[in-house]
Amino acid sequence: MSPRAACRLEALGFQQVYDYTLGIADWKAAGLPVEGDHSPTQVVADATRSDAPVATPDEQLGVAWARAQRTGRDDMIVVDCDGVVVGRLRDPVWQQSHDLLVAVVMELGPTTVRPNALLVPLVERMQKRATDLVSVTTPQGVLLGVLLRADAEQLIAGDPPDQIWEDCDGCPGHWSTQ
Repeated sequence: MSPRAACRLEALGFQQVYDYTLGIADWKAAGLPVEGDHSPTQVVADATRSDAPVATPDEQLGVAWARAQRTGRDDMIVVDCDGVVVGRLRDPVWQQSHDLLVAVVMELGPTTVRPNALLVPLVERMQKRATDLVSVTTPQGVLLGVLLRADAEQLIAGDPPDQIWEDCDGCPGHWSTQ
């Protein structure tokens, strides 16, 4: 919010007011909660999962594969030490030597979307391209989770998502599976 809005809220008696200098568009794009019913449209954040397995570029492919298998997934998002999405692992990469580093075999620059993107048009694009998964990131590229097309289609059909937004004391909140 703007400095003027923060000052006005403090004058009205609100005690925990912060000046978010990047603005509301960045706030929404980061998937942070907003109040009100300005737009009833479903967005990517409504179906985003935070439980996707991740790998780092400096680990061995075999270690990443074992982690993927434990979660029942055959694809992984690769993040750097700051959580920024740098790649993706999926078939046929798993057929290569498991002694190779993830950095050598990962797909570079996977498609990412923001949590405030409209859900229906994204799912339509995913269907046309036969894509089952897309990374959901902040505007700075930090991984928030993944959108599975099947989950999104389920939500569009009216079924509740398998994850919830959890507020925590003193932080903006985070995604959690139910």
